[in-house]
Amino acid sequence: MKEIKLTDSEKILMEILWEKKKIFMKDILETYPDPKPAATTIATLLKRMQNKELVGYKVYGNSREYYPKIEKGEYFKEEMSSMIDRFFNSSVTQFASFFTSNAKLSQKQLKELRDIIDEQIKE
Repeated sequence: MKEIKLTDSEKILMEILWEKKKIFMKDILETYPDPKPAATTIATLLKRMQNKELVGYKVYGNSREYYPKIEKGEYFKEEMSSMIDRFFNSSVTQFASFFTSNAKLSQKQLKELRDIIDEQIKE
């Protein structure tokens, strides 16, 4: 999958789409947090996101019902992979070392991480 880049405005819109699953423009406008952009701005964002193949729609008369074409988990996975590539030379080990030494994790949280890793090793 190609790298997905979303602007902050696009991320807000994707969060709405992920939460609602299917939504019409008027409902997007109602759901969008303040300060609400103009309908034309949201339409432009949706068009850009369609071009990125992140958003699809179905036509009902004069209305379009929008839906996400990528799951939130898939997007997050791609974002994490991209971040690890950019900041840690594609090394998950360097990322894990940085994360565990800088995240101020408790002993309990570190043990939980170890348990997750141990479980993945067993599989």
